[in-house]
Amino acid sequence: MPVKPPSFRPSYLPPPEQRVRAYNRERGSARERGYTRKWERARKAYLAEHPLCVECEKQGDVTPATDVDHIVKHDGNPVLFWDQDN
Repeated sequence: MPVKPPSFRPSYLPPPEQRVRAYNRERGSARERGYTRKWERARKAYLAEHPLCVECEKQGDVTPATDVDHIVKHDGNPVLFWDQDN
């Protein structure tokens, strides 16, 4: 069976695991980013009102929704974060 050749990674870049750990340290925890109990209640209410996956419906599939995601990235903006249409 063929073996995948090694991929090129410049020597000045840290390994992927280190980059991921650094990114996660900088972005903060979910609670620090606004995903509090208030968000959990709003998420639960949204899923009760919209039980089907929006993206799956666009493709003609009927799939129960399990996640609530912002359409436009909020980047900590509370107005975008709590906008019901987002």
